[in-house]
Amino acid sequence: MLDTLGLDPRSEQVYRGLLALPGAGVAALADHVGLSDADVRHGLDVLSELSLVRPSAELGGLPRAVSPDIGLDILMSRQQAQLAEQQKRLEESRVAAAQLIAEFADQRSASAGFGGEQLVGIDAIRDRLNGLTRDVREEVLAFSPDGAQTKENLQASRPLDRHLLGRGVRMRTVYLDSVRNSTHSVAYAQWLTELGGQVRTAPSLPTRMIIIDRTTAVIPVNSEDSAARAVVLTGQGMLTALCALFDAIWSAAQPLGEAPARDDRGLTAQEAATIQLLAEGRTDEAIAKRLGVSQRTARRIATGLMERLGARSRFEAGVLAVQAGWLPSRVAVGPAV
Repeated sequence: MLDTLGLDPRSEQVYRGLLALPGAGVAALADHVGLSDADVRHGLDVLSELSLVRPSAELGGLPRAVSPDIGLDILMSRQQAQLAEQQKRLEESRVAAAQLIAEFADQRSASAGFGGEQLVGIDAIRDRLNGLTRDVREEVLAFSPDGAQTKENLQASRPLDRHLLGRGVRMRTVYLDSVRNSTHSVAYAQWLTELGGQVRTAPSLPTRMIIIDRTTAVIPVNSEDSAARAVVLTGQGMLTALCALFDAIWSAAQPLGEAPARDDRGLTAQEAATIQLLAEGRTDEAIAKRLGVSQRTARRIATGLMERLGARSRFEAGVLAVQAGWLPSRVAVGPAV
């Protein structure tokens, strides 16, 4: 049960045995917990390293387990420190990867292995997208992670959407679940569906993306500022990966016309995404951006989940979510950006 906090099952058995038999020797512990002497000695070494056992002055220096309330606090503090360091390394890797992407984007289509070009500024991005959508022959796939769109933007999209669908182009778009709370976004999606387009929603999306005929993709260099720079990708390997990403998220997404379903854990997709973000230590602001909702809504969802888990902190919510089966045991639980 304590493996999520860094204590392996056999060492946990030894710890529980010491709680039941304070000061017991190796042989007595082995008999009590049903392990070999070697396993018990190994468990005592692990517990000593974790400061979960201490020599007892009253029992002649024999090992004595610290009380569970102190022991769990030690384990959680140790795990939190390790995960904080891991998250720091991950963030450093993320920054390095972003820099690499930006540098790689500068190589444009002259680089045969990259097969891409860079677009700087919203005007250049819009012009390139207009050209690509004008020439599309079969299919347009899109991620739209910005939440509810303005009425003006949706109205401006209608003529092109009607034109593409009218000449038989297949259109599949994945929005965030949060658009379900926007009356005009839902009306637009229903209009699009009536013309033959397909619309689904997902709790979160990795980035804004448009794929044309499965041969060309446009994605922002920085998902936090998609209007600044974008990359047009045409390399076969890159497109295969991006199409696979779209297909995977599309298959798990829910048609907009259906009511949000709950899984076997009693969670909506949006709640499941929120508990994952909580476990990563994300702030209300970060969660709101990923879900396309206000910070107030993100805080309300997070608070409701913590209350259901009986958690007093976000870190504890991540640990309890793993124990409750809401998250896989291998998930990283700790602070993030």
